[in-house]
Amino acid sequence: MRLFVGLLPPQPACDELAGALGPHRAAWPRLRWIDRANWHLTLAFLGEVPEKVLPELHERLARAVSRHAPMTLAFTGAGAFPSARRARVFWAGLREDAGPHDVGSPHDVGSPREDGGPREGGRSPLVRLAGSLAAGARRAGAVQVDESRRYRPHLTLARSREDADVRSLVEDFESFAGAPWEAGTVHLVRSHLGAAVRYETVARWPLTARAPGGRG
Repeated sequence: MRLFVGLLPPQPACDELAGALGPHRAAWPRLRWIDRANWHLTLAFLGEVPEKVLPELHERLARAVSRHAPMTLAFTGAGAFPSARRARVFWAGLREDAGPHDVGSPHDVGSPREDGGPREGGRSPLVRLAGSLAAGARRAGAVQVDESRRYRPHLTLARSREDADVRSLVEDFESFAGAPWEAGTVHLVRSHLGAAVRYETVARWPLTARAPGGRG
């Protein structure tokens, strides 16, 4: 089965983001906008995973999640892969701990924070969580996991079948700063591909570790 590990943002955060996005959808009809029911933050893409791997996969992912604390995130700004001038993916950026250090660049993925971490110091808690999950999945036998790939936290909002210049769209979202929300549960999700992609949560684990400073 085709799997990924991710976070599912709560309804209020999605409502706020959808409200900000609404006026722009009609102006960009050539983009394929993602159904908000499918919005998620991928932590680790596992690809096709053999069923025989699933028991150990569940065990290792649960162990990895248990080592991490809940975290506060907020949507902020937007960007595009591979660039706003030649976009194939338009995404919402993230801010961690509702503080001044963004997780992932809300403007240009080629910034000094290209790896998804803060500009200075060590990796952010979100990036460390993603790394733990990828390592655990790989050890369990999810061979399509690429641990060498830099993790860039984002929520995909739209895709394009051809290069699209979305610089003005990214600029329109420069000032967007959503309300903070708590990420407290990690989901293992199965992708059902077809005319309409459908996602199914097959397992979930709470983030239960105590955060530095006593939170969690």
